[in-house]
Amino acid sequence: MVCFRRREMIDQNSNITSTPRFVVTRSTKLSHFGLAAGAIIVLTLATGPFWLGRADMRLLVEIFYFLALAQMWNLLAGYGGLVSVGQQAFVGLGGYLLFILTIHFGVGAIWSIPLAGIAGAIISLPVAFLVFRLRGHYFAIGTWVVAEVFLLGFAQVISLGGGSGMSLPISIIRSIAATRAGRDAAVYWIALVLVIVLIGGIYLLLRSRYGLALTSIRDSEEASSSLGVDNFRTKLLVYVIAAFGTSAIGALIYLTKLRITPSAAFDINWTTTVIFIVVIGGIGTIEGPIIGTIVFFLLREPLAEFGSWYLMLLGATAVVIMLKAPEGLWGIIARRYGLHFFPVQRQLRWTVKDD
Repeated sequence: MVCFRRREMIDQNSNITSTPRFVVTRSTKLSHFGLAAGAIIVLTLATGPFWLGRADMRLLVEIFYFLALAQMWNLLAGYGGLVSVGQQAFVGLGGYLLFILTIHFGVGAIWSIPLAGIAGAIISLPVAFLVFRLRGHYFAIGTWVVAEVFLLGFAQVISLGGGSGMSLPISIIRSIAATRAGRDAAVYWIALVLVIVLIGGIYLLLRSRYGLALTSIRDSEEASSSLGVDNFRTKLLVYVIAAFGTSAIGALIYLTKLRITPSAAFDINWTTTVIFIVVIGGIGTIEGPIIGTIVFFLLREPLAEFGSWYLMLLGATAVVIMLKAPEGLWGIIARRYGLHFFPVQRQLRWTVKDD
């Protein structure tokens, strides 16, 4: 807590000296309440396998990994200013790494998820040195091109099924747990832990000095550079973190699907769906993707009956929200009620302390 003192004020009646000061804070009573409520929700979700049905658990796993993907893209675009339309490159890469590690190297399916994330982060380094030469919409197009190169590359690998893809052997599936219920519970808990770890890591990162650096880079790279921020190093850190998280999520996704093909793994719909979630929820906030994910799944269930109109209706919803509320649904709530369940910005408050 940082304090900025002004002049002293003396109460003539009580002869008590009051020192007005500005206090820099981030947490509020509402944020403490939000964290407590979040902990209760997480504990409730952790008991899900004991009272949820199989279909409900599979739906929640899908919600978890879309939320995690949205948080990773939001870290890139919302905080780092790196608008990528090629994050499906790391979704597919993580999925294929799961198959490579389990089938060709004998690694356990569960351990393959973090290992896929680490491998994806390493592979993202040379990719970053290529795409970081581009700016603005050229960067976005460059990331899409990288994803297409990954798709074409994996489609040529015969040992991975080529263009037709491959399935996980039954022996690897049974190694997760002896029963189907056990496997469903294990995948559910892995998905829950993964999304909690990624959101928690993003929160801690944004509260550190790197969070301030990211905000300054997003607002103005020239200004941040003049203040001593290493723009390239900071953006590279964020890009690698997003690649780690997205690759690990990709491995989880295809552990649930049990089959992978290049066209599905590197499908641009992974990124467009995530962009929709972040935009309607609120870009540049941790709460925004959470709200956006909830809204997306609430819309998806009834709108899926309309066939090809489904995507058009989703797009129309996104356009209306962008026009009426550019800050997203969470931005409206935060501005009106001052709610910040994940406070990362510093706020200046006026207090008076009796000396």
